[in-house]
Amino acid sequence: MSNEAKIYLQQLNDVQRQAVTAMDGPVLVVAGPGSGKTRVLTYRVAHLIEEGVPPWEILALTFTNKAAREMKERIQQVVGPRADSVWAGTFHSIFARILRVEAAHLGYPSNFTIYDTDDSSSVLRAIIKEMNLSPEAYNVNAVRARISSAKSNLITPALYAKDQDLMQQDLLSKRPHLQQIYEKYVARCKRAGAMDFDDLLYRMFELLHTNPAGVREKYQQRFRYVMVDEFQDTNHLQYEIVKKLVIYDNSPRNICVVGDDAQSIYAFRGATIQNILDFEQDFQKHGIRVYKLEQNYRSTSHIVQAANEVIVNNRRQIPKSIWSHKGEGERIRVQKALSDTEEGKRIVDAILEQKNRHHLHNRDIAILYRTNAQSRIFEEYLRRYNIPYRVFGGLSFYQRKEVKDLLAYFRIAVNAKDEEALRRIINLPKRGIGNSTVEKISLQADAQNLPMWDLLPKLPFPARTRNAIDGFVHLIERFQQQAATTSAYQAAIFIAKQSGLVDALKSDTTVEGMGRVENINSLLDGIKEFVENQADGEPGTDTSLAAYIQSISLLTDQDEQAQTEDYITLMSVHSAKGLEFPSVFVVGMEEKLFPSFMAMETPEGMDEERRLFYVAITRAESFLTLSYATSRYRYGQMRYNEPSRFLSEIELNHVEMSGGMGSTLMPGMEPDFDRRPAERARSGVQGNFKQKTANNQLMADPKTFKPSPSDQIQTGMKVLHLKFGEGKVLSIDGARDNRVATIFFKDSDAPERRIMLKFAKLQIL
Repeated sequence: MSNEAKIYLQQLNDVQRQAVTAMDGPVLVVAGPGSGKTRVLTYRVAHLIEEGVPPWEILALTFTNKAAREMKERIQQVVGPRADSVWAGTFHSIFARILRVEAAHLGYPSNFTIYDTDDSSSVLRAIIKEMNLSPEAYNVNAVRARISSAKSNLITPALYAKDQDLMQQDLLSKRPHLQQIYEKYVARCKRAGAMDFDDLLYRMFELLHTNPAGVREKYQQRFRYVMVDEFQDTNHLQYEIVKKLVIYDNSPRNICVVGDDAQSIYAFRGATIQNILDFEQDFQKHGIRVYKLEQNYRSTSHIVQAANEVIVNNRRQIPKSIWSHKGEGERIRVQKALSDTEEGKRIVDAILEQKNRHHLHNRDIAILYRTNAQSRIFEEYLRRYNIPYRVFGGLSFYQRKEVKDLLAYFRIAVNAKDEEALRRIINLPKRGIGNSTVEKISLQADAQNLPMWDLLPKLPFPARTRNAIDGFVHLIERFQQQAATTSAYQAAIFIAKQSGLVDALKSDTTVEGMGRVENINSLLDGIKEFVENQADGEPGTDTSLAAYIQSISLLTDQDEQAQTEDYITLMSVHSAKGLEFPSVFVVGMEEKLFPSFMAMETPEGMDEERRLFYVAITRAESFLTLSYATSRYRYGQMRYNEPSRFLSEIELNHVEMSGGMGSTLMPGMEPDFDRRPAERARSGVQGNFKQKTANNQLMADPKTFKPSPSDQIQTGMKVLHLKFGEGKVLSIDGARDNRVATIFFKDSDAPERRIMLKFAKLQIL
């Protein structure tokens, strides 16, 4: 073994080293948060190469292109340029690469288009319209999700029709024609030479299952070692494909999966926790070895122990107990606010305090929430305080209209059968080809079962329309020639100019119009960078427009998250998975928000919500703040909330409480958590935070105390409160039932308080 190899093995702890050097047979690595999972995965690949395994016989499947790139870079640090030959990439990108080669076996062209969500929705919308079905009953997103679920569970349109449960469900949901839509959708995609994201998995399974020309054995022999990252996020179909690649007679089953069942949070995308829970049993007879990475290198002990205390309440799981060597650190702050508006202000105040006290940069801080709609309040206060921030989960660059328009021209130049691209740009900029003309072409394409492109030169139209169509066809043929003979950047520049799109955008001199031109320029800059990066790679690397389109078709949200500028990060907990920050604020910790009211209906849903909270907690390195508001606006109405049950699952010794009403917790007050056992947690009993004044003494006589009507209380008045005594109203915010008063109580330990008048019980003096 080389000196370099010895050095990288010395960088691992004992369990990590065992997982890295266990080369043959099935291996399950259960990797707790911050436990060096990526290091184990990358060093394992490097170790295989160092031990003589040809790098092209190693397949490493990830969930983001970013993860695959980082893996290759880290492998390269150990084994040098040999790392370039490892097959490392996302499930979708690797399978797309294989399907390009084997497409003919499935009746597809090798240059098939990859449809994104918008493309799929557009096809479904057209089918629903042609079938004269109600767009309200057949909501496109619901229909697309149903079809996606069917594909992920290996249910073809024919099998769907035979499944009485599915057909009955559609009947009850008043969508009895869903199976027919599914059938038409599959046929139309195939006719257009297009695959959606689900097809990249489904067609890969079909290829291995039907095994034309021994293609399954070909890839089983090529990929002698298979590794899967984030295995807890795989769906049924992905696991079935992996098993097709690694389970075969008279050959070693060299599969290593790495993941954490406690971080399985994507059931809504079709991921199933059962894959990782069942993996050990599935490979038991093949001599599986299990390694648990329990040392957390990211977070302090208070944070790590709180995470353990929360997740232990889930039902079925792989037992483990993560621990930290970083010392106790700061206790977790639990922060209470009277309203979501106050929560926003208090969080931003706390951010400023942390930045000043601990010298944190903006980029060190993240605000995490359960739903994207929660970001608004925090955005408002960050703007008021002039603190730069960035919201993740908004509109992707590649989803902006002008970008999608130019990409549609690129797509049609690569694959003329791409009907969604054709529909998008056939009259953009306007060239006299109206919707009725497009619909006639579409109907004839359906009747003759031909791509729309093939019919453009043939169908009879009035002279003006005929000339417009001929001009369009000639234009696209020129683009096709450019795409076939020049680099992606040269072809893109040519298409951008000759299509007329750039000139049309430049004619809009508004700020928005100039912004659209900047987006086009940014897209072209990205293509230039792509070509240069490809040219610097292995000899013969593809720099074509087709290669570029595939690369951006497979981008994930996290791949677009640049981390170079100094800004506060705002994102949902789902988006934060895999990230880490010195300071994390988890906000909206209330019943029916986190956990979500929809998840509270089933034990499985509650378990997933708890795993989501576990992920949120373990993003924090040194500082963790959990915040909740006793009231907030939801769907236009003020809602009053109980604190999340998850808060009461954390032991008191890890927590520091911060009180509501604009003050920190006063002396003599202490958090009194409802310490119910795990069984009650699972049964749905709500948690509670209680606060007590010192000795519970009242500051007024209840016999003579007479609360005044809340609508009579005004700024400047003197008032009496049972617990806080005599006070003066300094200011009042809000209107009607939502008025909140700031009152100075002279005899209180925390004199300045914010109180919602609707519930205050104050007597005017």
